[in-house]
Amino acid sequence: MTVSCKRIQISTGGRGETINVTSEIAREVNNSGINSGTVTVFIPGSTAGVTTVEFEPGLVADMKDMWQRIIPEEINYEHNKAWGDGNGHSHVRASLLGPSITIPFINKRLTLGTWQQIVIIDFDARPRSREIILQIMGE
Repeated sequence: MTVSCKRIQISTGGRGETINVTSEIAREVNNSGINSGTVTVFIPGSTAGVTTVEFEPGLVADMKDMWQRIIPEEINYEHNKAWGDGNGHSHVRASLLGPSITIPFINKRLTLGTWQQIVIIDFDARPRSREIILQIMGE
């Protein structure tokens, strides 16, 4: 088995911005020299997460609305009291979404569904520079 680690840099606007990173990940898998296996997509930090969605404006808006309904920004968070940074909701949202996913690939192609894309959602209360770590494993 071969393991390859790659890093992708992105800039985000925070505030629930959803960024499609599928093409960058597919490119790294294709260039890894590994034919079939899995890629783990991980975003360090505690205010962003990764998932798959149908990346289209309606669903992106629906997701943003959903996060506001279940974890609103404007309620009191103990984190905000302790740190004063106003991003308590960001931490709670990111912990619910999670920092990683694993996707199989065959013949250097991600096995995503027709309308399925890999996205990073940055919940922080400000713009950020983010690093995405890929661990590509297989043969």
